[in-house]
Amino acid sequence: MKSDATIAITFACYNQVDYTRQCIESMQKSQTPLDRLVVVDNASSDKTREYLAGIEIGHVIHNRCNLGCGVAWNQGALELQADWTIVMNNDVIVSDGWVDHLIEAGTRNNLDIVSPAMIEGKLDYDFEDIALKASSSMKDVLRPGWPHAVCLAIHKRVWQEAGYFRATPKLLGYEDTLFFHEARLAGMRMATTGASWIHHFGSITQSAMKRERGLSEKDDLGQRYNHRLLQQSWLDRKLEKLRTQRQLSRWREGEMAAYGMTLWGQSSNGKITWN
Repeated sequence: MKSDATIAITFACYNQVDYTRQCIESMQKSQTPLDRLVVVDNASSDKTREYLAGIEIGHVIHNRCNLGCGVAWNQGALELQADWTIVMNNDVIVSDGWVDHLIEAGTRNNLDIVSPAMIEGKLDYDFEDIALKASSSMKDVLRPGWPHAVCLAIHKRVWQEAGYFRATPKLLGYEDTLFFHEARLAGMRMATTGASWIHHFGSITQSAMKRERGLSEKDDLGQRYNHRLLQQSWLDRKLEKLRTQRQLSRWREGEMAAYGMTLWGQSSNGKITWN
């Protein structure tokens, strides 16, 4: 780390050991400090435990049952407390310098929560080349107010002012929406930056949990009425979605005009569609 700030990195995993392995191997390749990594295993039944036992990382927590994302993320954040805690998915590939670039962007822009730019889908393109060039050319590009839960660096003041993730296992993935909602209410500054890049294979664990429950990919994993926890009316939620869609469209137009790409891409058959 170039910064004087302390960092911690944590992710939860539930089976899907091949994705966990790819994630950690990409960290090793990018010289991510693995002594600052906390992996929380939510009672995996595959070879995850054996894999984690055979590598050197900072901390491993094994839960006796699947406690959900919110509990696991809190466990990771509390196990190794730091100025910045990077909470991420395990179905992610990181790029060179991603930690330094992410924290530098958060500090430089006085952010409380900052996410890296990402490309989602199949890894059938030259991610390393794109990440190297884009992290330089788009380092000053921000999407203010729009972080994402695939990967986010959280400053310690967020825990103090907005709190931790909702520790309710039955939320089944809605924890991130509630967390961002509470952070906004607390006045936390958030953004996605073009200075740091990741590849995301795409909600692998959630897809596996849907299959376990006999749900289709189009079904919501969490409870149908989780949105009531936001204490927003149907109209407020509808208007917020419309505002977000319009802002995403403006960001896309501006980024495409300036750079020929955006901070959010979808890969398929070797081609990237920029959103």
